[in-house]
Order: sequence, then structure tokens, then C-alpha cells
Amino acid sequence: MGSIYLIRHGQASFGAEDYDVLSALGERQSSLLGSHLAQSGLCLDRAISGSLLRQAHTGRLVLEQLEQAPALETDPAFNEFDAEGVIRALLPALLPEEPKAIEIMRNAAHNRAEFQRLFVRLLETWIGGDYDAPTLQSWQSFVDQVDDGLQRLLGSATSREKVAVFTSGGTITALLHLLTGMPVASAFAMNWQIVNTSLSCLKFQGERVTLASFNSHAHLQLLNTPSLITYR
Repeated sequence: MGSIYLIRHGQASFGAEDYDVLSALGERQSSLLGSHLAQSGLCLDRAISGSLLRQAHTGRLVLEQLEQAPALETDPAFNEFDAEGVIRALLPALLPEEPKAIEIMRNAAHNRAEFQRLFVRLLETWIGGDYDAPTLQSWQSFVDQVDDGLQRLLGSATSREKVAVFTSGGTITALLHLLTGMPVASAFAMNWQIVNTSLSCLKFQGERVTLASFNSHAHLQLLNTPSLITYR
């Protein structure tokens, strides 16, 4: 059987002007994962990243730790959904109930709990599809995008190939939903537990794909440094 290793990017710059940049901690998490994989003797045949900077940077930092690492390919199908687009499109309808929502979103780094609460509400609306925002990619369109990327990967993979995919939490959530059939709400409940640079493993044989492991982050746990374990 072949293996697909879904690797969430390292910690990005939450609350900064440009979120799509690894923080110093995110860079360290990525290097630690690379070192861990090298020590485990993992030999990758392919490595694919979404086109987002935080995904590609994570991939480079991991691969540079491995001997005979493959070149990093790019497939935008493994990009994260447009969280900022969801917020911009759906937040105005929430303001009558949440008059402080704009202030909270603008100062997210200092209002993490309130940001998360509001973000979950916006995602529920987005997933449910009950909104009028024709330019916003729908949840189903995002799932189809991720599925297309997976099918392209499977179509070009050999039977025992080992492939790393550097991606994001929402993309992994969409794959959980696709592969296990779990309800979207349950998949997103698991989303919030996906650790930065965690590794989930899919096993495949032809077009058959199964989830073998989820959210492994032993490379961080073994260091007994809780600050290395982050979720955003």
C-alpha cells in the first residue's frame, strides 16, 4: 500500500498584518518535524505543497532535514479555504447580534476566545450555505477542490509510494469528511484539535483510501515543552 502524510503547516502569524507567514515558533516546529522524520528513517518519494507561503515554507524546512528529499511540488488544491473571505462576506449579517464583532476580529490576537466563538458561528453559516455572497467559494466547492487534488495525486502515484502533502487544517478537515463520511460538524470539531506540524496518515491502494492515523505530534510532545504545541 502507498502512504500519504498530511502535514499541517507550522504556526502562522495570527493577528499580524500578514497571516500567511510562519512565526519563529512555526519555523522551529517545522524543523523539529523534519529532524524527527529523518531519525525515523522515512524516505519520501514525492512532496506536495499547497501554494500558500506558510505551507511551502513548512515543506522546505522539513525536507531540508531529510537525505535525498524529493523536490517540492505545488498544487493549489491543497490550499486552505479563504477564512478572511468568509469573515468579510458573512460578518455584516452577524453585527445586529454581535455589535462588538468587528472590534474583536480586528484585534484577534488579544481576543482569542471571542474570535474563536465568532469564527465558529461564521463557519456554521458558511457550511450551511444560507447566505447571499455569490463571490465567496462555498463549502461544497472547497470540498470538491480538495477531492480533485486527492484524485490527481492517486492517479499519478505508484502502488507503494510515500507522499508528503504540506497543507492546512481546513483541508485536512475536508479530507476527514470525504474519507470517513463523518458529518461536517463533527469533522470541524476535530479541526480545532489539529496541531501545527502534526501528521495524519492516509493509506491507499489504487483509488481506495483509508485514514490510518490522525494528528500525530510526537515530535513536539517528546520535548516536554508545552509551548511548542499550538493550534493556530
